[in-house]
Amino acid sequence: MFFEETWLDIAARAVVLSLIGIAWVTLVIRMIGLRSLSKMTNFDFVVTVASGSLLAGAVQASEWPAFIQTLAALAALFGLQFVIAKLRQQSESFEQAIQNGPIFLMWEGKFIDNALEISRVAKDDIIAKLREANVLDMGQVRAVVLETTGDISVLHGDHLDDDLVDGIDRP
Repeated sequence: MFFEETWLDIAARAVVLSLIGIAWVTLVIRMIGLRSLSKMTNFDFVVTVASGSLLAGAVQASEWPAFIQTLAALAALFGLQFVIAKLRQQSESFEQAIQNGPIFLMWEGKFIDNALEISRVAKDDIIAKLREANVLDMGQVRAVVLETTGDISVLHGDHLDDDLVDGIDRP
């Protein structure tokens, strides 16, 4: 791509294609917005992982057409994510069709065994999350939620505002 000498060409491709690839991803994210790197939904997570893989592929390209195709694929992926995010904002039925809902794993200090089984989350994993959240008394746990992103949220304290669990089917 750059030089006849193999080692020099490899070094030049590594530097130049990395710089162009990073600049391209930065430009596309600036145009589409920071939400591009979020993991609010399972689709966002897939886009984030795929974009890293595509960027790695771009840096390893040995011909210009393959490099350009990879940059175009990155732009298309972020563009698709933008469109899906807009559709989710505008249509409740579209959001429900493509998105899993959050699930209660604990409620009022008690494990919900059926939810743990369905979600394939072990009690030990929940207990580790409780420790991370500085829970000192299981009786203070209002809820533990498996979020749509796969994250686990621990809600504890004296009071639980209903707005925080609105839309989640209560046990």
